[in-house]
Amino acid sequence: MLLHGFGLDHRSLLPLEPTFERSGRWRRIYLDLPGATGSPATGIEGSQAVADAVIDAILARVGDGRFAVLGNSFGGMIARYVAHELRSQVLGLATVAGVFVAAHDKRTVPPRTVLKREPGVVPLLGAALEQYREEAVVESADDARAFLQYVVPGLDGADGQALDRIAESYSLDREPEDAHPEPFMQPTLHITGRQDDVVGYSDAWSRIGHYPRASFAALDAAGHNILFEQAGLCSALIADWLTRIRQDG
Repeated sequence: MLLHGFGLDHRSLLPLEPTFERSGRWRRIYLDLPGATGSPATGIEGSQAVADAVIDAILARVGDGRFAVLGNSFGGMIARYVAHELRSQVLGLATVAGVFVAAHDKRTVPPRTVLKREPGVVPLLGAALEQYREEAVVESADDARAFLQYVVPGLDGADGQALDRIAESYSLDREPEDAHPEPFMQPTLHITGRQDDVVGYSDAWSRIGHYPRASFAALDAAGHNILFEQAGLCSALIADWLTRIRQDG
């Protein structure tokens, strides 16, 4: 089960397809969260409603079957909720640049840093340049092309009014680790970017005691676009997570 970030759609996670292909027979379900391209958001007034809708969507697809869940950014917060609410069915949990503190002003984040500018991205990106540079830490032509292919369509297709409503009530009713304080024992992975000035890295690490079976990684030369900027390391870490789940099975 794969859950994308806020204001995007499932296409932002499609770069992970080769990793899953190489890792064996994994059925992938890419959910478009309420407010994403073509995904209805009637009655959705905040993140808790999104999380509840995701639970319903998962159960409609897998019933009482077992599954693993991976979430990116906002999707990481929702994935944590799913993993704890449906713990008996969950094989493993992974977050990539996941939200661990919903309130932006309460997050611990590093200062905005750009490690590399690439003039060649300017003609490539055109009108999308500003969107790309809002979060890019290490610019490259390959990342710019991936951004155009996988990120921009979701940004353009999002339901802005629905996202505004959700943003007004961005926090869950309770943090999953607080609502279910017993340690989460399934194989877990939390990937963070050392230069991620959107969600940071230390808020995820503050939960390390809750996840005895977790690999935690803070990757250098990576911001919130970590899936592009450190694609190889992310792929290797996710492949290792999938292997650990299979070994537990």
